[in-house]
Amino acid sequence: MHPKFLHTGEAGYSPIRKIKVWLSGLRYAIFYDFSVAYKVVLSVIVLSVCFYFRQWIDFLLVMVVTGLMLIVEMLNTTIEALCDFVEDRENFKIKVIKDIAAAAAGISIVMWLVVFLTEISRIWYLVYPD
Repeated sequence: MHPKFLHTGEAGYSPIRKIKVWLSGLRYAIFYDFSVAYKVVLSVIVLSVCFYFRQWIDFLLVMVVTGLMLIVEMLNTTIEALCDFVEDRENFKIKVIKDIAAAAAGISIVMWLVVFLTEISRIWYLVYPD
């Protein structure tokens, strides 16, 4: 990978290389970060059920909130890893940065949970109507 704005390294745009990097990062996040892995598994299950019952708006809603939650989770993991790389001792400023990143991840998880649980209850009533 070359620095984008320094005009050094390899020349040219390679969409295949970008896709490989994207998939590599996603694979790494799923295999090495349990908080990402179990949410992906649960979301794929709910997405599959929504797709099966042809609940397209529900499918799209679950897909969007899952995507946003995964983005924030991965950014939180990245920020924490960078902070640990820069300063391995306890530092109040690093703690504040990590706490803010964790708060962003927490908000995204709460939003994901609300949509996720709502969709599970809707699916439950589709399968078992009263």
